[in-house]
Amino acid sequence: MSAASNLPLKLWLAFWRAGQRYHRYTVVGLEHLNLGRSALIVGYHGRPFAFDMCMLTVAIHDRLGYLPHGIVNRSVRHIPPLRWLTDGLAFVTGDDQSLGAAVRRGEHIVVTPGGPREAARSFRSNYRVDWGDHLGYLRLALKHKLPIVPVAAAGADGTYIGLTDAYALGERLGLPHDWAWLPWIGLGPLGIFPFSPPFPVRMHQIVGEPIDPLARGAIDPGNHAALRRLHERVTQRVQTLLDQALAERRGDAS
Repeated sequence: MSAASNLPLKLWLAFWRAGQRYHRYTVVGLEHLNLGRSALIVGYHGRPFAFDMCMLTVAIHDRLGYLPHGIVNRSVRHIPPLRWLTDGLAFVTGDDQSLGAAVRRGEHIVVTPGGPREAARSFRSNYRVDWGDHLGYLRLALKHKLPIVPVAAAGADGTYIGLTDAYALGERLGLPHDWAWLPWIGLGPLGIFPFSPPFPVRMHQIVGEPIDPLARGAIDPGNHAALRRLHERVTQRVQTLLDQALAERRGDAS
């Protein structure tokens, strides 16, 4: 591969390695990703970007030798610099041919089911999992027979102080789903986001044990009630990991 075609990956790794130092990033449970097969890594989406999940991709790259494939918001396709970056990183916006090829190679997929619904809230909702009725990640896991690996991090909601519940406001204003985050206002140490860097909060992340979506028998992807039960099981596990990560970080600081 040429140096030019490697540029997005080099930029990503350099930027988020700097982020790991800035946020004194720690992660435990990476051994749960040594599966010898592809898995769907599902994580909580902090404010306003999934900083910890981005740093996790670097930790996975350093451990397994490849960058996992992130599923990103469809709005990046309309922003040329972001489209260039995500294309270069082999990130996807949905279940397409490249995602299927990654699964066949045994490479992990990363998704934050909460998306802008979780990311663009105010500080009043910090560290509360809110994936609504977003069940697409489960259908993806069932289609490709992927174990689900839950992830959460203390510090994910500390990078900025969210002042608005932008997703709810965006819906009231009639904004398209992919752009519902636009009314979000956050404060950093030097002023308003995005003109301020994030607060240098310490991030402590936990990678949980894999959940086999078929452990309790086959699930029909069209059976909404069955999907909801599995959805509740996964979201409860992510909430538990959030609470655990916060407790462990407080314990380290005492």
